[in-house]
Amino acid sequence: MAKYNRNAAVQYADQWWNSYNPNFPIFDVDCTNYISQCLLAGGAPMRGQPNREKGWWLSNNSWSLSWTTPHSLRWYLAGSTIGLQATQVNSASQLTLGDLIFYDFQGDGRWDHSTIVTRVEDGVPYVNAHTNNSRNRYWEYQDSYAYTPNTKYVFFHVKDDF
Repeated sequence: MAKYNRNAAVQYADQWWNSYNPNFPIFDVDCTNYISQCLLAGGAPMRGQPNREKGWWLSNNSWSLSWTTPHSLRWYLAGSTIGLQATQVNSASQLTLGDLIFYDFQGDGRWDHSTIVTRVEDGVPYVNAHTNNSRNRYWEYQDSYAYTPNTKYVFFHVKDDF
């Protein structure tokens, strides 16, 4: 059984937070592609290829929806029982390095953004993200142009064993 290497995931996140690894495609909305690369760097196993609607994977010039789309990765993690798995937790204070936060800025049930926890200070997570590249940003995103009073969050603790 493989282990999630949280430090490797965070090191990758810190290395590529403001640039793009040439070994991966770049998207205009790149947040979840970046998060997926961080998870992969932490040892998360890909599965489900070639079905774009199933699993979590990237291969050649194709990828699953969960690799690139925050809404799809959020729901993939909520239901995955093999390979990359995560447990939804109730608050940001329950997160550790390498965990994930998803954002629904409109509060309409469509998850718009994803981030990875790269620092925890006094129980408060700070995150890295792409699209509007940021490093060690306070997790709530209240200073974001996308933030609204309707913003909802979902918190995932990535399981340590794959």
